[in-house]
Amino acid sequence: MLFAMLLLAGALSHVLPAGAFDRAVIDGRESVVPGSYHSVEATPLSLLDLFVAIPGGFRTAIDIMFVVFASGIMFGFMNRSGAVENAVGTLVRHVGIERRYVLVVVMTFVFGALGVFVGYENNIAMIPIAALLSLAIGGDLVLAAGISVAAITVGFGLSPVNPYTVGTGHRLAELPLFSGVLLRSLLCVTGLTVVAAVNVRYLRRMLEDPSRSLGADLDTTGLSLARPIAQYGMRATDTLVMLTFAAGIITMLYGVFVNGWFLNQISAVFCMVAIVIGLITRTSAEDFGSVTLRSVAEVAPGAFMVGLATSIKVALEMGQISDTIANSMAGALSGLPTYAAAVGMAALQSVMNFVIPSGSGQALATLPVLLPVGELLGLTRQTTVLAFQVGDGVSNLINPTLGGLVAMVAMCRVPFDRWLRFIVGPFLLIYALAMVGVVVSVLVGYGPF
Repeated sequence: MLFAMLLLAGALSHVLPAGAFDRAVIDGRESVVPGSYHSVEATPLSLLDLFVAIPGGFRTAIDIMFVVFASGIMFGFMNRSGAVENAVGTLVRHVGIERRYVLVVVMTFVFGALGVFVGYENNIAMIPIAALLSLAIGGDLVLAAGISVAAITVGFGLSPVNPYTVGTGHRLAELPLFSGVLLRSLLCVTGLTVVAAVNVRYLRRMLEDPSRSLGADLDTTGLSLARPIAQYGMRATDTLVMLTFAAGIITMLYGVFVNGWFLNQISAVFCMVAIVIGLITRTSAEDFGSVTLRSVAEVAPGAFMVGLATSIKVALEMGQISDTIANSMAGALSGLPTYAAAVGMAALQSVMNFVIPSGSGQALATLPVLLPVGELLGLTRQTTVLAFQVGDGVSNLINPTLGGLVAMVAMCRVPFDRWLRFIVGPFLLIYALAMVGVVVSVLVGYGPF
């Protein structure tokens, strides 16, 4: 699928005219200058160029790829200690297997809250915990992806306090930071409610008819509970390992929100946590190496897919057609009625998300163009930013060029085609509800507050 999209990007470089916007550095970040689009010399991609884009994609995505490796190594040491298995088994024992649907709902909102407040790739290390929980209550790895990946994606995409999309958008629109919180919060809670309901429905159907499981044949080695639920309890070492993990997460959050840390610092924290857990569990030098290499091997497919997905973006940039696509779509909005323009703007951002999967990058590339267009069409700046957030955030659920999504689905060991079979229905429903929110924003003249 990803390679086919790479070939399509190469073909488009021969069909679409090359063009670019001028860019200026504003507050230390490069932004598009509205009205500056101009033609440039065409650079259609050759067959060699397409394959050059692949290592270019890996080079561009190296930060995301390494956080996948680092989180995999950390979880490898946690898994070897038995602490995560014992913690999940103890949780299920105390809550009761008969309350499995309550657990699904609660954990969906917990992972959603991680997306809202923590970020996206920052949560990669949490994904295997959802896998253990899902299998412990009779679910499968697809349900694990629904509980974790879907919830994190919706929480992050519709977060009222997302610094990458809403924060960047508000800065570009010169609006109070994270203003308009009520409507955004309502959309976010609605989206997570849909995800929770879909997860419960999937588990119920799977338990009634195991043949309806999308993940029945997936490898669960190392992710299943090894003993009956009644036998689980926490040892002193388990508690110490989980406290170390919690301390690492708290340190990461403090660094992200106070010191401006990003993926490299997060990876460093994960590596340090892995070493501390190895020392706590008295891991020998030889075992340190074997656990590390085994963990890297398990997450390598996901990391590889991140690099391959990013190569599509690199190919579009090499062909100089990314700005052409953005400019053409912005022009298509001119002359539309106000409500249709708002919905069309959100749909435009969804399409652009496949071209520029970075939320802040997409904001910097498209909002300087769309904010003036929105004002000419009678839209408030807050509505334009909301349309951008909805179009970008919800489409993340099905975006194969988004490295974080590909990595997290891969960490659940779920093939991407099966993920799409599971998530397309919920995606369409959440997308429709979010579009209703965009229309409401037009109706009420959505302003700074």
